[in-house]
Amino acid sequence: MIIRKLNINEEAPMNLLLLADPSRIIVEEYLQRGECFVAESEGQIIGVYILLPTRPETVELVNIAVIETQHGKGLGKQLVMNAIEEAKLKGYRTIEVGTGNSSIGQLTLYQKCGFRITGVDKDFFIRHYQEKIFENGIQCRDMIRLSQDL
Repeated sequence: MIIRKLNINEEAPMNLLLLADPSRIIVEEYLQRGECFVAESEGQIIGVYILLPTRPETVELVNIAVIETQHGKGLGKQLVMNAIEEAKLKGYRTIEVGTGNSSIGQLTLYQKCGFRITGVDKDFFIRHYQEKIFENGIQCRDMIRLSQDL
């Protein structure tokens, strides 16, 4: 498997990006402003993430997704660690990520990768998404914010 920046003439793997964020409008907006990276195996894109500059010296990991057939194989952790390394190479001093209160697996993954919880944006998903989102039997309402110094 290789992880590489998406080429300028390639289309972003929207099917994967929409696994992590159900709003096509929001995904398309941050795709325009960020850098998209893909994980490829045997010519097939199996994972994706986007790095989005937010403030001076700060970048956010705004979307990370892995095709369902590859879940549980450590690819998500490889993508997060690659995003951290890319952020360091680009000279950022802080990397941030946000996930839903109902995203139990993602909260575990990010903390295992060195992120610390820095805050909660209450009702973020209620304000920004028209349809209710449920994961693990829990309504996704709040954005849990995490960050890591690089």
